[in-house]
Amino acid sequence: MTISGASRERVLAALAGAEVDRPPVALSFYPIDLEARTPSGAVAPGDVDVRFVRFQSLVSEERFERFVEGIPFDTNLGESELLRTYAEWRYRPGQADPNPLAAATTPADLDAFPWPDTTAAVRGAEVRGQVAAFRRAGYAVGGSPPHLGGELFETAWRLRGLARFLLDLRDNPALAHALLDRLTQACRENAVLLARAGVDILVLDDDVGMPGTMILSPEMWRTFLRPRMASIIEAARAVRPELRVLYHSDGVIEPIIGDLIEMGVDALNPVQPDRMDPRAIKRRYGDRLTLWGTVGTHTTFARATPEEIRAEVRHRIETLGPTRLVVCPAYDIDEDATPWENVAAFLEAATRYGEK
Repeated sequence: MTISGASRERVLAALAGAEVDRPPVALSFYPIDLEARTPSGAVAPGDVDVRFVRFQSLVSEERFERFVEGIPFDTNLGESELLRTYAEWRYRPGQADPNPLAAATTPADLDAFPWPDTTAAVRGAEVRGQVAAFRRAGYAVGGSPPHLGGELFETAWRLRGLARFLLDLRDNPALAHALLDRLTQACRENAVLLARAGVDILVLDDDVGMPGTMILSPEMWRTFLRPRMASIIEAARAVRPELRVLYHSDGVIEPIIGDLIEMGVDALNPVQPDRMDPRAIKRRYGDRLTLWGTVGTHTTFARATPEEIRAEVRHRIETLGPTRLVVCPAYDIDEDATPWENVAAFLEAATRYGEK
């Protein structure tokens, strides 16, 4: 049976490997307020098939203002929401000592850190309301636990410093395990919260790849990260067995794709085509894994012409679709640098070339 019509059913069918009237369309793996950033009426309902919930930041305005005042004026940090996350975790990019747990040497040192209350009850209420609203509108709904750039690895290295945390994994595993255990517990609680709120897709994102290889070895990933990520998925599915799981990592992560599938991951994002070969991944894992992304390189949406974007979308659908594909940019869209015409070309082509 071919699934057609409502966005939610189309997305869930793609994640289950069922036939669809066209591959569903997404713009990322996290919330993008597209309607607020585009010409009035330019985005029609159904142009994008999935929406993502946001967790409310609990950092006070006074503390947030103090945080912003302490950032060097020439530091490029992104939007206010990201800055609020940094303030909540006391992460200070652009400063000489940005990592709040840089001085920790033992697990006991972690107790003194003022951990953000990522599991506050008010956040759950906010999420439940968002899920209900998106579901009423017919969208599939995804959600990611609140974190500092990634559930486990990225949050850990931002707290410790990248080089320092990589050395922890080798030379101070007791500290690394203790830090990751704290992050995992909070993430499990929020994954359960998302499941209870009724999200269709649990999004887990942790960049462990870079352009040519993984940041840490597959063996080290399997020791420190795989069991913890698996426990997060297990906890959420104990509440909502039908929950689908989307895993995001930039760069090259081919050595662990099989592990991710074994853990219960249904879809992989963004499958950057200049870093990994989407067709090779499709050939090897196509009946077990949905590819969520694959469209373009890091310069495509900002610099390509609309015609080039349409051709790229068509190529991906023809070589990877129609099943187990969610058509989505393979790199974050720089909303300030990307012409609206290129976003419109992407959306139009995804529908035109995806329809049977």
